[in-house]
Amino acid sequence: MYATLIAVAVLWGAAAGLLVPRAAYRLSVEPGEAWRDACPAGHPFTGPAGGWLGGSSCAACAVPAVCATAVPVRTADGAATREPDAPPRYTVPLVTAVSCAVLAAATGPRPELAVWLLLTPFAVLLAVVDRTVHRLPDQLTLPLAAAAAALLGLAALFPGAAGSWPAALLGGLVLGAAYLVLFLIHPNGMGFGDVKLALSLGVVLGWYGWTVLFFGAFSGFLLGSLYGLGLMALRRAGRKTSIPFGPFMIAGALCGLLLGALAATR
Repeated sequence: MYATLIAVAVLWGAAAGLLVPRAAYRLSVEPGEAWRDACPAGHPFTGPAGGWLGGSSCAACAVPAVCATAVPVRTADGAATREPDAPPRYTVPLVTAVSCAVLAAATGPRPELAVWLLLTPFAVLLAVVDRTVHRLPDQLTLPLAAAAAALLGLAALFPGAAGSWPAALLGGLVLGAAYLVLFLIHPNGMGFGDVKLALSLGVVLGWYGWTVLFFGAFSGFLLGSLYGLGLMALRRAGRKTSIPFGPFMIAGALCGLLLGALAATR
């Protein structure tokens, strides 16, 4: 049973992950800019959902052109001089598949697993976009919070659910408020997109209770701090260098969900 469940989760994660790079490329724009509607060579995106669903390769190009990190990196004088290093083509599908697999292994055949699997590709998409342009689009963060609350409310109606829907809703409010306070205290150290992302992460973490909520939130800060210290040790960043925090928030939430799911199976 568990082996089949994990295999299905892997297949789902890999298939959904293959669709992430195109959407990430289209969303990875600076504030105020329109979403990309064409590949770097100028070929318009076509396909289902207005071209949002599709592989990472442009159908009109001989070489794969759509890459989530194929955006200019600007220097201090505003000149676009280079592009960030792109990850291997199948890194995103692999990360999505592995995340779905570990969630399936930890959660087992419980109703909330369907919610985790549905939300995971969107969490990966947000992480990729934030890594690329250091922003979390409202078009993803706010609907993700609403979807997490609605889906967990539906999961709570099925027998075998291991969490609490009221606690999930309260967790979203608490974590969102905590991040809002941090943003107001130090707006240069945290973006408002992180505050909006905290709403959805608080919902999913709160499902398993306050211990899981605290652990997931703390793990995000710990991972982000270790990454920043590592960059400083390698002299690739300074104390005032900004780093995208969304990926670490999401990774910390994954750690929290695994803890909560494993504890619920005992």
